[in-house]
Amino acid sequence: MKRTLIGTAALLLGTAPVFAGGIERSTQSIGILFEEGNYVEFGAQITKPDVDGKDLAIYGGRETGNVADDFNVVTFGYKHQFTDQISAALIVEHPYGADIAYPDLDVTSPIDGSYMLGGTKANVESAHISAILRYKFNDSWGIHGGLRATKASGDVRLQGAAYGAASGYRAKLADDTAVGWLAGFSWERPDIAARIALTYYSDIDHDFDTKEFIGATQVAEGSTEVSTPSAIALDFQTGVATDTLVFGQIRHVKWSEFTVTPDFFGTAVAADGLVSLDDSTTYTLGVGRKFTDNWSGSVAFTFEPEGDDDLVSPLAPTNGRKAITVAGIYTMDKWKFTGGINYTKVGDAKAETGTPDAARANMTDNDAVSLGLRIGYRF
Repeated sequence: MKRTLIGTAALLLGTAPVFAGGIERSTQSIGILFEEGNYVEFGAQITKPDVDGKDLAIYGGRETGNVADDFNVVTFGYKHQFTDQISAALIVEHPYGADIAYPDLDVTSPIDGSYMLGGTKANVESAHISAILRYKFNDSWGIHGGLRATKASGDVRLQGAAYGAASGYRAKLADDTAVGWLAGFSWERPDIAARIALTYYSDIDHDFDTKEFIGATQVAEGSTEVSTPSAIALDFQTGVATDTLVFGQIRHVKWSEFTVTPDFFGTAVAADGLVSLDDSTTYTLGVGRKFTDNWSGSVAFTFEPEGDDDLVSPLAPTNGRKAITVAGIYTMDKWKFTGGINYTKVGDAKAETGTPDAARANMTDNDAVSLGLRIGYRF
């Protein structure tokens, strides 16, 4: 049961789309560390979000159109068992990303294209590699830790009446690579497939070479310090009946540590920067079931409470989420094929700008659908 179902938990906790902070696309799961023996895995996820809304009625009530582009995520993981006590894993993924684009204002239409935010765009790309070592003291207790390196870049453009004189501003953040760390411990009881793992992920401090523009005119060149947020995750699972496993995760991310304030923007436009986010806590609970020697499946529910304030950045126009993920695993000799589908309902929010913050558009009734596939081989 443990060997068959553990991959289901990893899929549900690591492949379902993540909208925390508006730029997170994976939970950076360390689940592969707990696979038995030597193991290699490839994964892919396709996500189709639908995030739209309308300008407030006082600004004409024009429709924003869908502002979130489809995105794909590819992952790789390798775990090696050196001895009964020592193992290690190498994980490659893309934990952060954004493809936000408010369609340009359509002056020929009375409703299409946001007057307040039309033309606003954000593109964030990242590549991330983790090298993790695990040591088991005995069958119950173990510790793990390692280094994490992230390469990231960003391109943000602000457009629309909501930005006043800053409309037409653009910041281009060049590629930068920085290193952080993770550490944690685990407790297991193999006879009932029980495990608890607590992991702390440090923040990662970037220093991006930055060019700032107003329209086509470059107005500044310098550097921008950005910290991807620290996080703490509690993963758990236990067998509750023959061939039945309950699993879940509680994860807290310090998004208040994540700010983007280029020099010119922070001085001439807004001292609190391009993005200001609230910390988030996400809860996942699921159940897995082995049906035959080859087939097993599971279902999990995810809940992230809405923040205290429904005013959010137009670059991250959601607030909380509820999700369900259904997955199935087929095992054949040393191969494991895991597929899943996720439906996420994201919380309503009000896109805001200005000092003090003022709502510009209502983003309501939005969701996303994801398909995930992982192929694993044990040797």
